[in-house]
Amino acid sequence: MSTTGQEIKNVVLVHGAFADGSGWRGVYDTLTARGYRVTIVQNPLTSLQDDVAATTRVLDRQNGPTILVGHSWGGTVITEAGVHPKVAGLVYVSALAPDAGETTSQQYEGFAPTPDFVIDVVDGYGFLNHDKFKAGFAADASDDDAAFLRDAQVPINMAVFATPVKHAAWRDKPSWAVIATEDRAFDQAMLQHMATRIGAKVTNVSASHALYLTQSGVVSDVIVTAAQNATAGAR
Repeated sequence: MSTTGQEIKNVVLVHGAFADGSGWRGVYDTLTARGYRVTIVQNPLTSLQDDVAATTRVLDRQNGPTILVGHSWGGTVITEAGVHPKVAGLVYVSALAPDAGETTSQQYEGFAPTPDFVIDVVDGYGFLNHDKFKAGFAADASDDDAAFLRDAQVPINMAVFATPVKHAAWRDKPSWAVIATEDRAFDQAMLQHMATRIGAKVTNVSASHALYLTQSGVVSDVIVTAAQNATAGAR
């Protein structure tokens, strides 16, 4: 189907590693109050293929052109899944954005390490370190919210980071990026480099990696901007 010229009222939200879809609640509430139909993907975090399949199933259910949004690892997922014909635009929320043939782990090459973002690996699955979680993931969240995110986190199969992306939807579809300037999960230069490379329209906001929760209003505004401006279709 062609998305050109149609009003966009559908939004699909894709969470990242170490999380589930519940952190999108503020974005969901804001967008639904503004008349958008919002659906949240629950990624299994077991493989790139599984997460793309989970996202594709949700996209198949949309009733028209859709803005596809990904946070962190979810950026890799939307890069692959975003070739879906119902996707009119992409929003990267402090998110990874590999090119076709690249792995997620390659995006880190040449950039500074992030010592507060500590991953503990058990049986091949990664959890964020209990003691470092707030500093590395959600420094600007309340203690209660950070504790909930920490204790509700979903482990990710570490093998996903070595899986190459087959398609890069951002090459054909307009993209926006919201970047947390206090993100301690990624080097700031890495986030800016990825957003610039894909030609995204960038909004910077003072926030932690959990900006989808702590700056839900800013994230929602960028999604609305994407919905209002992506109707021109592929670039």
